[in-house]
Amino acid sequence: MTVDLSTLWDYAHPAVSEERFRAAIVRAVPDDAFILQTQIARTWGLRRDFVKAREVLAEIEPRLDSVSPEARTRWLLEAGRTWASPAHTQDQRSPDNREKARGLYMRAFETAKQAKLDGLAIDALHMMVMVDEAPDQQLEWNMKAIAYMEASTQADAKKWEGSLYNNVGYAHHIAGRDDEAIDWYRKSLAAYERQGRPTNVRIAHWMIANAMRTQGKLQEALAIQQRLEREWDEAGEPDPYVYEELEALYRALGNDQQAQHYAAKRRAAQGG
Repeated sequence: MTVDLSTLWDYAHPAVSEERFRAAIVRAVPDDAFILQTQIARTWGLRRDFVKAREVLAEIEPRLDSVSPEARTRWLLEAGRTWASPAHTQDQRSPDNREKARGLYMRAFETAKQAKLDGLAIDALHMMVMVDEAPDQQLEWNMKAIAYMEASTQADAKKWEGSLYNNVGYAHHIAGRDDEAIDWYRKSLAAYERQGRPTNVRIAHWMIANAMRTQGKLQEALAIQQRLEREWDEAGEPDPYVYEELEALYRALGNDQQAQHYAAKRRAAQGG
């Protein structure tokens, strides 16, 4: 693809991203225009309007057999994400919808694998945790994605390192294996530090502290979250998730006054 999607995406502001994609379509070659349409569909999914997302994809589906493997893979990925994704509620990820997503994600994986588009193949594998939701199944899919990433020499595959390690850590966390979770979170942290991604570095520290709180290491977790509070504030992006953790930590430490203070900060940051 001749258009760099990463420069157009602002995942926190999908409507802004849609405007950028529409502007890029005007000067795009046909195959790139098709890909940009798949990303417009994704912006609607992030806004939880899955019907609209499917309408966008349906408009370009007649061209699916004539576009490049990358374009076809991206269409299949975004179609899958309209049925089972992190943007869906648990009720929306019904057994029927998850099976629809399974077929689309597996087709995306096979298309990307055959075309040696390793980054997109990994994307398809990592989305399977939205289909098979049992912790052990999620762990298995994440480990498959990691094996694919570690065997690849492609930069687009290596970009997945931090998020995949984080996902494995989280799978261990929800299974109650916090020692293993923290080990994987630290691998994720190191990957993000190598890539120079400060926002993700802060998130990785948050994940470590969250697992420490579960372990009962309250003072260690508190020190990390207090530092993150300062860093997010200095970045001009107060983080309600940090406030939520600080609220929980102070309640666990028996300091209701500070807990109430952070509960109020969390509500304010969330617009409530």
